[in-house]
Amino acid sequence: MPKLSVVVPFHNVAAYAGTTLGSLARNADPDVEFLLVDDASTDGTEAVVDHWADRLPQARVIRHGTNVGIAAARNSGIDAALGDFITFLDGDDWYAPGHLNRLLRAAQDLDCDFVRTDHVQSTGVNRVVRRAPAPLRDTVIDPREGIGAAARETMVDYPFVWAGIYHRRLFEDGEQRFATELRTAEDRLWTWKLHLRARTYAALGLHGIFYRRGVTTSLTQIKDSRQLDFFPAYDAVLDELHRDRDGERLLPKAVRTYCAMIAFHNEKAATYEPATARRLRGESASALNRMPQEVLDHTLKMIDDKRGALLGRLRTKQKAA
Repeated sequence: MPKLSVVVPFHNVAAYAGTTLGSLARNADPDVEFLLVDDASTDGTEAVVDHWADRLPQARVIRHGTNVGIAAARNSGIDAALGDFITFLDGDDWYAPGHLNRLLRAAQDLDCDFVRTDHVQSTGVNRVVRRAPAPLRDTVIDPREGIGAAARETMVDYPFVWAGIYHRRLFEDGEQRFATELRTAEDRLWTWKLHLRARTYAALGLHGIFYRRGVTTSLTQIKDSRQLDFFPAYDAVLDELHRDRDGERLLPKAVRTYCAMIAFHNEKAATYEPATARRLRGESASALNRMPQEVLDHTLKMIDDKRGALLGRLRTKQKAA
């Protein structure tokens, strides 16, 4: 039986899939299985996956008849996984040689529910190390401490689910799945749930994951209504906290991050499709007025002037309406 299951969703990434799959070959090990999920690609990705699947030891191909999105694709891999640990890789990213062996050894040595790592952001020929913003390194701690204070960047602001490894006990009750109704921001909700439900975690300075930026087919590049799925994602986070034993203490962090997301998207609304931009403004105003108003008042006082003014205008617009 494998010790580690690597779930890799693919959808229309034929130009990059060979690099991704080649990096899996350079990480092949008897302790590792690869779950290659082809989410109904139409650009030749299927042939690339099949070519490499025949050459990768312990590789299984999971094929979706229709495109169901990255959340459902990851869930398909989780459901099929046999390993003691599970990790993820996107179909246009890649690993350094030997990375998975180092990651697995670290997870076994630390014996905690999950481990997060740094990663290397790759934009063209440029490489930048992105550090996981954990309060401690190489130390097992409570995941709730990773949520941290509202004004700081913390682990729930680091939603790169592939920069980590997760013990299979986290998935056994069926709760730690990706929300399939979310086409984007599913990783942000998943990360919050992870830190609320797990008991132990650690952060390490491994730099063996390369995250490819600037891909035109990436969900980060879309300009349509899929960008707005952060609204239901953060509404779900707030619902989780309303039921949580530490909800009152952690709510300011969730509200602050939700506000930052609203400001970020409104600042680039001119680049979105016109209908999406109009909907963004309306949903932003509604979301601000759904939030706990005392917490929101405090957030708007503490946030920088530019974003505070933008959010204040959106909030006032809804109240006037």
